[in-house]
Amino acid sequence: MDADHDTKPTPKHVAIIMDGNGRWAKQRGLPRLAGHRKGAEAVRAAVEAAGDMGIEYLTLFSFSSENWRRPETEISDLMGLLRRYLKSEIAELHGKNIRFRVIGERKRLAPDIQKLVEEAERTTEHNSRQTLTLALSYGGRAEITDAARRIAQSVKLGLLEPDAVNEALFENYLWSVGLPDPDLIIRTSGEKRISNFLLWQCAYAELFFTDVFWPDFDKLAFQQAVDDFRRRDRRYGTTAHYA
Repeated sequence: MDADHDTKPTPKHVAIIMDGNGRWAKQRGLPRLAGHRKGAEAVRAAVEAAGDMGIEYLTLFSFSSENWRRPETEISDLMGLLRRYLKSEIAELHGKNIRFRVIGERKRLAPDIQKLVEEAERTTEHNSRQTLTLALSYGGRAEITDAARRIAQSVKLGLLEPDAVNEALFENYLWSVGLPDPDLIIRTSGEKRISNFLLWQCAYAELFFTDVFWPDFDKLAFQQAVDDFRRRDRRYGTTAHYA
């Protein structure tokens, strides 16, 4: 690692598209649920690795709007794993001073899951060491559409002037309000697309694609992605700039 690399900062916000659970299981002759269970274990490892590297915000794409089209049995399995995570991990996150958030169309989640999410957010809302955000029932286009709809309603009611609508105001209507834009977006499993994830927020994010399936995405793989990020020059459309 050269001296110039040492001077470049660790990303403040890393977002990850966790992909490859099913293929990981298929390679091993296991049911898809086994891949999802192993993927849930990788979430804990990622949170720990992010904390060790000084990453303040970690956002994980856990369940997309499109995932509702999967077979009912698989959706049921995924929701069961989510329930287990919310019941077993939040106390540990709270003990580590980690704030927990969820972004997405949470009304599509089962009532008991909605309640668990609300309790987890309330319990950890004042934690400040790190913020873990799960994107659940999330789609970037749906998020932007929802923001536009609510802005239009405010204008219609006379609460907002059309000329007042700018990028800063628009961001206040996004589900991710309060989160900084991601510096780095990682996708596992070898796929090279964004898949409707953080479409507004990713405007200047660095992208990193790895062939590693999510269940195998360990601290070393995470560190390699961060090291790659730190070797890049971020220009934001102008000259080199380091935040």
